[in-house]
Amino acid sequence: MTSIRPTELAHRIVRGVLREGDLAIDATAGNGHDTCFLAKCVGASGRVIAIDIQRDAIEATRRRLESEGCASRATLVNGSHAQIARHADAHSAGAILFNLGYLPGGDPAVITTPRETLEALDACRLLVRPGGVITIVCYPGHPGGDDEAAAVARRVGAWAHNHWRTVKFTVIGTQRPAPFLISATRRGERIGNADLGLEIGNWKVSEE
Repeated sequence: MTSIRPTELAHRIVRGVLREGDLAIDATAGNGHDTCFLAKCVGASGRVIAIDIQRDAIEATRRRLESEGCASRATLVNGSHAQIARHADAHSAGAILFNLGYLPGGDPAVITTPRETLEALDACRLLVRPGGVITIVCYPGHPGGDDEAAAVARRVGAWAHNHWRTVKFTVIGTQRPAPFLISATRRGERIGNADLGLEIGNWKVSEE
């Protein structure tokens, strides 16, 4: 079985949780791929908040949303994801996505940082509703990426058994640092299929 990309794996997890009319948050809008995916998941009655510190990313996301006919469902925020709590109420989000690193096609020196990402993740614990999920795609192997990936794994791993189910997905058999995915599902009444029952190919699953 061919291994899927961590971003696609994150989408499969989120698709099992989100419903029509939900609120979803793209904490790292990038080129808008995740934002458009979320907009389609929540439907015309739902809402997506997309955040990125780079103006070019916000404009790329806006263009992609317009081309997909989803622009009316999204609110775009040009700012740091560390300020994510300013843009949503507690327990309001069905899913929050992080795709860390640098903007594809942009300046690789402009990257997400451990301090801001950890601050954002701590805020997200309060924003996600029961049964909701946070997914984080981490990219060790580029300058600054190793430290951020390790910090995220430690921080989210510490949530385990404290109203959260945390799972780490890593690729088997790579000879260099490979991107990996962490998902954190808030336990509660409304639980979708989240990270269960997925055909994930060449991925190793580690549950805390």
